[in-house]
Amino acid sequence: MAGRSVRAALIPPDAAKPSLPDRIVAFVRDEVGGQGLRWRLWAPVAFGGGCAIYFGLKVEPPLWPLLVAAGLAVGLWLAARARGLPRAATLPLMLLMCLALGLAAAKVRTERVAAPIAPELDAPTLIEAWVLDVDSPGANGHRVVVAPVWIRGLEPEATPIRLRATVKGDPPPPGTPIRLFAILNPPPPPASPGAYDFGRNAFFEGMGGTAFALSPTRPAVLPEAPWGLRQAMKVNAIRFALAQKIVDRLGPRTGGVAAAMVTGHETWIAREDLDAMRDSGLAHILSISGLHMAVVGGFIFFAVRLGVAAVPWVALRVSGKKVAAVAGLIAVGTYLVISGAPPPAERAAITYSIAFLAILLDRQAITMHALAVAALVVLALQPEAIVTPGFQMSFAATAALVALVEAWPARVRELSAPWPILIVQRIGGWITAAVTASLVAGLATGPFAMQHFNRTAVYGLGANLLTSPMADFVMMPALALGALLEPVGLGAPFLWVAGKGIELMLVIGHWTAGLPGAVRTVASAPDFVLPIAFLGVLFVCLWRGRLRWLGLPLAAAVMLWPRAPTPDLWIGDGGTNAAFHSGKEAVAVRPGVREFAADLWSRRRGLTLTDRPDEGWVCGRFACAPQVRDAAPVALWWGTKPPSEEVLSAMCGAAPVVSVRARVATVPAGCADTLVLDGVDFARGGAVELWRAGSDGGAGWEAVWTADVRGDRPWTKTNPLP
Repeated sequence: MAGRSVRAALIPPDAAKPSLPDRIVAFVRDEVGGQGLRWRLWAPVAFGGGCAIYFGLKVEPPLWPLLVAAGLAVGLWLAARARGLPRAATLPLMLLMCLALGLAAAKVRTERVAAPIAPELDAPTLIEAWVLDVDSPGANGHRVVVAPVWIRGLEPEATPIRLRATVKGDPPPPGTPIRLFAILNPPPPPASPGAYDFGRNAFFEGMGGTAFALSPTRPAVLPEAPWGLRQAMKVNAIRFALAQKIVDRLGPRTGGVAAAMVTGHETWIAREDLDAMRDSGLAHILSISGLHMAVVGGFIFFAVRLGVAAVPWVALRVSGKKVAAVAGLIAVGTYLVISGAPPPAERAAITYSIAFLAILLDRQAITMHALAVAALVVLALQPEAIVTPGFQMSFAATAALVALVEAWPARVRELSAPWPILIVQRIGGWITAAVTASLVAGLATGPFAMQHFNRTAVYGLGANLLTSPMADFVMMPALALGALLEPVGLGAPFLWVAGKGIELMLVIGHWTAGLPGAVRTVASAPDFVLPIAFLGVLFVCLWRGRLRWLGLPLAAAVMLWPRAPTPDLWIGDGGTNAAFHSGKEAVAVRPGVREFAADLWSRRRGLTLTDRPDEGWVCGRFACAPQVRDAAPVALWWGTKPPSEEVLSAMCGAAPVVSVRARVATVPAGCADTLVLDGVDFARGGAVELWRAGSDGGAGWEAVWTADVRGDRPWTKTNPLP
């Protein structure tokens, strides 16, 4: 009765019910007030937004206005804090400060890594260089990363500091001085307007160009390399030797996968195995990133902690948790060096190092605040990471998993239960947690996989559930121990165990990839949609309360947003190949030529790449054209010299668009109703997408060039020839 009397005193029986607007205002006020310190989590989001704005610009901004803006933003925030203004005032200023700092940090990073970019030479040249590392193989052979000492035709100040070279035969090991007769080119531009910018990625990696060797490499006599380069070559030589030992121990197929997981070298992985891993959703296991760092660092952490606990004298005198954290830090650092420190591994190492440092500082290791600090550190060191698929997917997945941990109900511990029931409960709980974690991580990374890779592994969840227990608890720990002990000849038992796990993983991958409809191609949404989806994912993960579900429609933007009309025609960079839209297919005019770029364009537009049929086409050594006009939209001339007027007139009569690789001095009268694109157009604009203007296509063509979308930025420029 007492409780009823109190309630009656607080809320009179005849009190009016709050109106709907009042209830909404009260609900929003409670949601906002319940965030507490979680407002700080949006600082790295704003910092990353500043980085993204910088990379989205079409023209390179000067440095000093960005530094001034950042200084003013910092001053405003500090002044607001000093005056004791409420959070409603300081929070927007904090976000503005982080946005300005992100812009400035990206510009400073660009200025700091700027290095010469190779020009496109008219003829092959001689290159003398040190082999720095062995890279992943390409479509035309093995590749190595070289540090050029001398390039014929280039001044020393215009010589790139790094090149990615495709070589004949087996790749020379790191530390080898070589001489190449090769075709030199700048880093490749995007395959199509708006596609992933390989040249920008190469710019921030210090990769100034590509070289394609026309003859076998020869030994060279070079002056002694600088100290830093010598140390890098020694480390990479040790890595490559370890990879070779693993391959010799397990065989090329199994050992090639093991070597890729330990050292990052994919030299020995067969193309069919790599394709199966991608189509089954297991390719992330091959790329050294967060998963590998988590397994290796976590395995060492728990092993050392268990070892300390097993010795009572030690356990009573030292903190086993902190000793294990130090061991985890050492393990992560060692693995980073052995893996060659690719950017995804660097980002993962920073993230898990912060987690271990949190343990040393008596803080909780796995929290959203620790993840925010890791993201802020990564972006401060590598602002370009914000536009890379690896960063976006890894941090989105990690944020989703941490949010899942925060929302996961605490397990009730029974005081007494029969052990068979406990075993069933533990197994059921683990399966539930594993399925939920895989589902949540897959949903969080789905928008980025669709937008960047344009493919969805339909059965990827099942394949990962089948392989994750083995990979996390058997394969990766065994590989870590095997790689550690193999240099002294004691790694065979552990590598054997890892090899059996890899064989089973490949069986699962091939079986999953062979299922009907295993891969679904998804066209990319407009470029502005992915940031919307990213913010939606982050809002669902970072917001505490029921309002978080407002982020779900935003997170699904990539999947739901209408696609733009598919281009009728694509012509690749340089005009050496083209593909046209036909139903749900992209038909390549020159099968096997620049196929990687054609495949990227077709998948980006949601099409399946097919080869041109032999019937209905007239093709020769330098040209290919349809026999009947309008049977295909393009005729192609890829000779280095321009066609004669008669040949060009005939090509104009065969197709409404004619692509000529060389420069055309005079367009004949027979091409008056035909769009002719020549070498001058491709040199200026790169690849191009074309749409027929008007409903009947009679109003000409609309074109979007790669260079126009890419803008005028430091990574789009090459050094002028002397």
